Amino acid sequence: MQKFFVETKQIENEKITIVGEDVKHITSVLRMKIGENIQVGNKQTGENYITQITEISAENVIANIVQKVEDTAESNVQIDLYQGLPKADKMELIIQKTTEIGVCRIIPVEMTRCVVKLEEKEAKKKIERWQKIALSAAEQSKRDKIPMIENKINLKQIVNTINDYDCFLVAYEEETKNSLKQVLKAMEQKENYQIGILIGPEGGIDSKEIALLKEKGATIVTLGKRILRCETAPITMISNILYELEN
Repeated sequence: MQKFFVETKQIENEKITIVGEDVKHITSVLRMKIGENIQVGNKQTGENYITQITEISAENVIANIVQKVEDTAESNVQIDLYQGLPKADKMELIIQKTTEIGVCRIIPVEMTRCVVKLEEKEAKKKIERWQKIALSAAEQSKRDKIPMIENKINLKQIVNTINDYDCFLVAYEEETKNSLKQVLKAMEQKENYQIGILIGPEGGIDSKEIALLKEKGATIVTLGKRILRCETAPITMISNILYELEN
């Protein structure tokens, strides 16, 4: 069943009004008809509904709520991805795939070895595009929540957030002893987790950056014997964290 997200204000009196680009997608791409069912999620609350289309026009699609979906697609492991800025097409892939897997927030990071620089004048448009990719991936994977794509930050801003997490993990190709598996196995058993992870850009993470992160409490880990691309590493890391910690 196809899923769409709406704002709280679009839900009223057991009816949901779908507007904007989703109307064209429902009518022209999916060619859906009155009487067919769609799943609708509330962007603000994470609540989900099975609905039945009752009206279709050029401006909107109206659907009656049939039932509220009680099951959740969200994890007890909340993962924030701090991603060293890669080239644009790689960032789009990272956002799409990590959204499907279950990431909560994605924060672009300017680092020493970043080839790409996100200029202020283009940052707003880039983030808007990235947020649309996250929305589409959340609909496809039937997430309850859409990951937020935050404004870019630098490493000095990251170190101030490390202690906000149960664990802040940094994937580093020159780490040989401390594996992700060992760290996750040693973690205290909890009902819910807040995990931060940092992945470097194409050129990796500079040794001075690693030293600063260690000093501020980050845990440096290896992801294995093979060197992963910057777009492969976050997918691998998030998948392994969820496998080990998710209820």
